[in-house]
Amino acid sequence: MAMDYFTDERHESLRAEVREFAEKEVRPQVARMEADREVEFELSREIARRGWIGVTIPKEFGGLGLGHLAKTIIVEELARVSGAMGAMAQASQLGVAKVIHFGSNAQRRKWLPKFASGESLPTIAVTEPESGGHVLGMAGTARREGNQYVLNGRKWFVGNSHIGDVHGVVFRTGQGSGGLSAFLVESDRPGFRTGTLGTQGGLHGFSFGELVFEDCRIPVGNRLGVEGQGLDVAYSSSTLYGRLNLGAVALGIHVAIVEDVVRYAEERVLYGKPLNQLNSVALKLGELQSKLMTAKLAAYHASHLLDHGKPCDAELMNAKLINTEYAMDSARSAMEILAARGTQEEFNIIRYLRDATHIYAPAGTSDVQRLRLGQVASGTYGKQWSAELSDLASWAWTELNQLEAKRKDERAARVVRIPLAS
Repeated sequence: MAMDYFTDERHESLRAEVREFAEKEVRPQVARMEADREVEFELSREIARRGWIGVTIPKEFGGLGLGHLAKTIIVEELARVSGAMGAMAQASQLGVAKVIHFGSNAQRRKWLPKFASGESLPTIAVTEPESGGHVLGMAGTARREGNQYVLNGRKWFVGNSHIGDVHGVVFRTGQGSGGLSAFLVESDRPGFRTGTLGTQGGLHGFSFGELVFEDCRIPVGNRLGVEGQGLDVAYSSSTLYGRLNLGAVALGIHVAIVEDVVRYAEERVLYGKPLNQLNSVALKLGELQSKLMTAKLAAYHASHLLDHGKPCDAELMNAKLINTEYAMDSARSAMEILAARGTQEEFNIIRYLRDATHIYAPAGTSDVQRLRLGQVASGTYGKQWSAELSDLASWAWTELNQLEAKRKDERAARVVRIPLAS
């Protein structure tokens, strides 16, 4: 399903590259991942080594510099084959965001090339067991002692918890909304350890577990931004990256649902004809196709706006809302078409439903998105992060198009003009 008015040759070439990898390298591992239900280290590292985590990182730091639409396509294509690997790729993007938006020049020079090459996988860790999604309710602390901070607390539901190399964490350094600060914590720091993985019902192969900090000491130079800026780090990463990224995972799962159901309806014969020739089934297939087109449009449009530095918090929320809701709706509709076969693992639909359900809560449930969209409608929505950080959100896209414009000028200058005959 083409989106030519948003994508160009660069995007479609990237799509083909990721799809080939997903089909050849990831798909043969999916059954094992589902059976073992263990963290998939090697595939995660291979995805990182291909440079795809660095898709929004500017080329000056070793990244691909292709922007958010390209990122959406990468996550979509991985999730189309494995929701777990799509989730892995999207989770690391939040770790990239915090350094791009709030890192010092020294931190960018140190970490962005490592993220871009796959040498280091970043995460972002905000949620705590007691406070859940209420960021201001967190109790974990970062106490300054001279030129160090001492961190104590627990984070959970951390994407890539057990494979991450550097964790972007938010802890309390004072009281109130201005009492949160963000830090980078390397996974080999004394006082840091990974905790439980939890008991996931889906996204098998993805780590979504716990981080534990017990008198973990880090240098002041590991602080992101200024002290008291942690709330901005948490909210902006969730809004600009988390919602769109998760929408892209749901989109990839949705694509797989429609492809598999269409194939099944072509091959399954009932009452002497293929299922897709029965009007009742054809109507459901039409509904699946309509929802998929709408979901993809929402995700691509939001990506496009973000790449161009346009205010688009509402579109980012809507991309998450539409894609998660529609993916789950389509999985249930697929169950109606496949009937009992839909509950059998070999037909994949039950996996798609489990995986899509796991995308529902992170970065805000659907009701959270509706609440924020209601604030947009009534004019009471607060700070718009896509406007606040527009220069950095569209950094890679701007760089890429400046380079393309320069190349066009150079090509034009080399053209030999032949005068018309008199």
